[in-house]
Amino acid sequence: MIEAESILIPDAEALLAAAFVASGVPNAAAQSVAVALVAAEAEGQVGHGFSRLADYVAQIESGKIVADAVPALSVRAPASLHVDAGHGLAYPALDLAIEHGARVARDTGVAVVSISRSHHAGALSVQVDRIAQQGLIGLMVANTPAAMAPWGGTTAFYGTNPIAFSAPRAGRPPLVIDLSLSRVARGKIMNAKKTGQPIPEGWALDAQGRPTTDPDAALAGSMVPIGDAKGTALALMVEVLAAAFTGAAGSAAMSSFLAPDGPPPGAGQFLLMIKPQSDGFAARLETLLSQIAAMDDVRLPGDRRLAALRYASAHGLQVPKKYIATAQQIAQAVRA
Repeated sequence: MIEAESILIPDAEALLAAAFVASGVPNAAAQSVAVALVAAEAEGQVGHGFSRLADYVAQIESGKIVADAVPALSVRAPASLHVDAGHGLAYPALDLAIEHGARVARDTGVAVVSISRSHHAGALSVQVDRIAQQGLIGLMVANTPAAMAPWGGTTAFYGTNPIAFSAPRAGRPPLVIDLSLSRVARGKIMNAKKTGQPIPEGWALDAQGRPTTDPDAALAGSMVPIGDAKGTALALMVEVLAAAFTGAAGSAAMSSFLAPDGPPPGAGQFLLMIKPQSDGFAARLETLLSQIAAMDDVRLPGDRRLAALRYASAHGLQVPKKYIATAQQIAQAVRA
């Protein structure tokens, strides 16, 4: 049984921000990272929340993450932007990408933003939700270190390469869809390892291609893709957009998001923002979604996420005590 501690969202953001500032991250960037990690925790994506703090800090200390990196924006075409994350944390680069990409999309109808020399992008749902909150349709993909073999193979080559989509809704929270192309997000296996829990069979294979419930063996082996061969085909599509298009490292060449040793991973992210051009878009979207929601035993994608966010907003987060203690120790020890 994991012992958890309740913490309110503002307090969680302040604690994580203090830990990053104490580790050498400038205040604005530390706030950006803290908000993203807490948002992931609040929506139930615990593998992208507090559990990432110690890994990030260890990589900052080793120099694998450049703590004071300043992302740089360049314009490649009227509706095409690029952000060089400078081997820093991904979240300040994503802030810059969304701020300027949304402005371009509102002016031109569409914006494409590529990000290179980046790092772990966390829960993509958090980022595409921000796009939809500005009245835009959002699509984001990201490549991650090799964790999934091409269909029929046993050697990890693709990352779990998540895909996220969002659409604005009139008077309601946006529709948000976020999925990893492995059967489950790799962060869940990482979290199971850190909390000493087994994983369900069917999530991953060991290095010999055998099903495993051991998170260590899973992390040393490969993830099971969604939809078998279709999942790895989608992973290839993400690799084209997030690596070949952006100029970032390919998944197979990328170092770990977890370990402090090795060179910076140089990950890539790709964002597409679209301004709905028709006044009838909102009504048509609601018709579509209401038809789905009216079906027996059917829920819309993202309903569980919204319920988790409402609960966290009202009652706070339930975070393993050891993660909160780690954050407190980092924030206090370095400043002392």
